Amino acid sequence: MKTLWCDLETFSRTPITNGAHRYADDCWVLLFGYAIDDEPAKVWDLTAQKEMPEDLKTALADNSVNTVWHNGANFDTTVLRKAKNVHVDLPYERVDDCMVKAYSHGLPGSLGALCEVFGLPVDQAKDKDGRRLVLKFCKPDSSGRIRSAQTDPEDWSRFVNYCRMDVESMRTIYKKLPAWNWQAKDRAQFSLDQRVNNRGVLMDVELAKAAIELAEAQRKKNAQLAQDLTGGEVEAATQRDVLLKYILKQYGVSLPDLTRSTIERRLADENIPEEVKELLRVRLVSTKTSTAKYQKLIDCVNPDDRLRGCLQFRGAQRTGRFSGRLMQLQNLPRPTLNQWLIDMGYDAIKQGWADFLAEPGELMASCLRGCIVAPEDKQLVVADLSNIEGRMLAWLAGEQWKIKAFRDFDAGHGPDLYKATYGRTFGVSPNEVTKKQRQIGKVMELALGYQGGVGAFLTFAAAYSIDLDELGRHVRESIHPTYWNQAEGSYEWYKEKRLTHGLKRETFIACEAVKLAWRAAHPAIQKFWKDIDEAAISALNGVPAKAGRIWFDKKGSWLRMRLPSGRFVCYPGAKLEDGGVGNGTFSYMGLNQYSRRWERIRTYAGKISENCTQATAADILIEAMRPIEDAGFGIVLSVHDEFITEAPLDKTHEELEKLMATPPAWAEGLPLAAAGYTALRYKKD
Repeated sequence: MKTLWCDLETFSRTPITNGAHRYADDCWVLLFGYAIDDEPAKVWDLTAQKEMPEDLKTALADNSVNTVWHNGANFDTTVLRKAKNVHVDLPYERVDDCMVKAYSHGLPGSLGALCEVFGLPVDQAKDKDGRRLVLKFCKPDSSGRIRSAQTDPEDWSRFVNYCRMDVESMRTIYKKLPAWNWQAKDRAQFSLDQRVNNRGVLMDVELAKAAIELAEAQRKKNAQLAQDLTGGEVEAATQRDVLLKYILKQYGVSLPDLTRSTIERRLADENIPEEVKELLRVRLVSTKTSTAKYQKLIDCVNPDDRLRGCLQFRGAQRTGRFSGRLMQLQNLPRPTLNQWLIDMGYDAIKQGWADFLAEPGELMASCLRGCIVAPEDKQLVVADLSNIEGRMLAWLAGEQWKIKAFRDFDAGHGPDLYKATYGRTFGVSPNEVTKKQRQIGKVMELALGYQGGVGAFLTFAAAYSIDLDELGRHVRESIHPTYWNQAEGSYEWYKEKRLTHGLKRETFIACEAVKLAWRAAHPAIQKFWKDIDEAAISALNGVPAKAGRIWFDKKGSWLRMRLPSGRFVCYPGAKLEDGGVGNGTFSYMGLNQYSRRWERIRTYAGKISENCTQATAADILIEAMRPIEDAGFGIVLSVHDEFITEAPLDKTHEELEKLMATPPAWAEGLPLAAAGYTALRYKKD
């Protein structure tokens, strides 16, 4: 099969930050860089030559020719379908993407970063000059002028060469990338992902515009309140540092910050003056009225009110899960109001009476999900895989009692897993577990499965509003003395290492005792962590090894973790640290999520078990896409473990649930379940 290597340089007045689909609505292709197989790269300058070169035209028209782009699925091929001066509509199956192939193997996406990863020479001066040329020719300058070959012939010549070199660099990188996760099956899944992204999701633009108007009115109202309460010394409660200084100077109250948790604690403090509390309440509602996501929706939506390009295939580098783009629909705020209030809120925001229904900032945040709507004569059918990570970890590790508990619950004759976990950990019957105790079981499930300790437990306890001091008293009375005594015996060590997280002695001991009891109740998962350590070390020493249902081996400088689906989680540049017995099993080269730099990262068995659990869950979700589409459900979005689909009115959520809960052939014995609903607006079920 021939390969056509391609790259575009384009011009549009629309910012690229509004998304490729919005950008492409008003776009011209300036340069089309290309190469056929291993031939030298060429550039078609559309500003100088209107007719497409014959060799390029022939290759694009030939369905046996594979086209390779860098971020082409999201950008270049979208532009080619919509550009003002050229039209090429490539079948999705012919679109190959160097960036997505890199993501699929745990590598960064940019060409420059990939050149560094593979040790290719990178001329930083030329790279910087390339960015300068793109900024110069691909959009109007600050005065609105358009630069071209006529205005700047020398720079244009450099621009043409920059496009040609991009094709050469991409071709070199693509050939160096491994193909373990880029086989026919992966390409077919990627093609379907392109269809979903280009279908887009229908948005209620009227609601978004009304929310922005409401937020602006609230901003002015809250600013006036802040001025009235401070005699004009604070112009708006959003002025964090000014407000902190005013409260300290006027009332002698020193606050470390103005985060939501800090404010809520101070509002409950009887020693804080009421005047300060009133200011803090204004601050709280002022920061709720952020319009960022509503504004992003308006900026990015297409003329048909559909938002496209919101998913990045294999965007989560280690696990291969979808990541969000543009409006970040993967990260919508959790509604805090009852659904009946939210349902009324849509009209209240549009019609201008939101103030009479609920606090406007809270209402707007709660209504954000409802911007996703069904088209005329269709409905949204939504379903979510139930506790997929808990089920997957138990299945991968072989925790048989837990697998059975999931099956019993799904069959309708067993307690839910949070009750089962609490009961097994505390030695009581699941049928006797109270609502509060079930909540403790839920926090244990979420926090402790990936070798988490007290710190992880605290994070989830805060998210689910568990009173830790009350928990401490409850655990002291309820848990087996063995775990309490063991936790108590280790307290001084944790205190010396400053690992008590600022907790009271008894509260810390209680959290540590819960951790120990949970681990004792999950012997197979504990063994799984140990086996992962040993298997990774063995593989890095040249001997492939197994942990649960996972295999490890080494290919060159890569450690590969083979999932039951056959896909690999990849750790480039992996090497043992301290013989695998120190701070982390091994280290690898990866993108630091905080610094966004490519650097060496240490990892450990808990994190690796999280990687393989989430990656295998992603495989379950992605493999369900084809059957779902074939059954008449048009997928418009995936949010974590959930599919949002558009379907005819006679379709049911039970049918979608069944499709999602049917394990693929490689996942025999995995207890799957899904829960869903039908609606005209998206909501948190």
